[in-house]
Amino acid sequence: MRLAVLFGGISYEHEISIVSAITLKKSLKEREPLFIFLDFERDFYLIPEDKMVSKTFSSGEYKEFKKLSPKLHGFEHKSFLKKEFFENLRVLNLIHGASGEDSTIYSMLDFYQIEAISPRREASILSFNKYLTKMYAHSVGVKTLEHQVIGTRDDREITVPYPFVVKPLTLGSSLGVRVVRKEEELDYALDTAFEYDNHALIEPFIEGVEEYNIAGTYTTHLVLSNIEKPEKREILDFESKYMDFSRSEVVPNATVSLELKEKLISAFQKIYTELFHGAIIRCDFFVIDDEVYLNEINSIPGSMANYLFPDFVHVLDNIHIPEKNIIPESYQYINHIQKAKG
Repeated sequence: MRLAVLFGGISYEHEISIVSAITLKKSLKEREPLFIFLDFERDFYLIPEDKMVSKTFSSGEYKEFKKLSPKLHGFEHKSFLKKEFFENLRVLNLIHGASGEDSTIYSMLDFYQIEAISPRREASILSFNKYLTKMYAHSVGVKTLEHQVIGTRDDREITVPYPFVVKPLTLGSSLGVRVVRKEEELDYALDTAFEYDNHALIEPFIEGVEEYNIAGTYTTHLVLSNIEKPEKREILDFESKYMDFSRSEVVPNATVSLELKEKLISAFQKIYTELFHGAIIRCDFFVIDDEVYLNEINSIPGSMANYLFPDFVHVLDNIHIPEKNIIPESYQYINHIQKAKG
């Protein structure tokens, strides 16, 4: 099967997805993947590899390339004289945020029976909504921080003690995230979050908290990445989080004690159940008083967290894609009714 990278999408993280795809291009060069771009007009375009640069998209040049339509088992390009069909694909869903991580794109691929490396519907729903993520973590025995959800129509009465973090409920990439240290900062923080979402998550801000990231997927077994300890800042803003994720160095496990490593791996194993098969995810954890807390699940991490895996291409080639039950075409019930009427 040929690998195809699907990126872009309709979300606040559209540009991040483009950067992810451009960054991933180098790692996937030996696989010669197709690059399929989804623009804000909901059109798909086949982008030549040598045109996988940021200017192609910001200038609108991408519209000069082959326009694709999803069809059963693949994508089709129609020109005046002929049709060209791209099939036998394994599509890597690299669309961050809404449309990519909320199950919309996966559902489309599933509908057309196109094989996908992507979180499935249930996994998307649980990881896209930060409140549902915490409920899921609790159900599998992984700790999370105290939290509160506030909507645009709710009273702004906060039960979480100061200082705390305000986040849009269903957004990633640190967009709309603010630390609130005193009451007079609250309204601005909530208004900022509500620019992106109708609900905001509030949870404690812990100065100097240790953060660790670990990615993984399922092949014939659960494959884990190296453990990353992000550079410590008060909070990872958009630029801090994404302007340097093109790095490719491997983060050694040696910097993590054996006891902590085992705790982080155990927490990831509890999160990555069969629910997430078919996807590469990254879990971000806090460590407080030697206890591990889940911060969030990145169901489509930046550049697929390729820099954390010693051999990312091998992992990608061997991801287990859950099989779907094929529903047979049958009109037995209708035929039975017609016979009964006749």
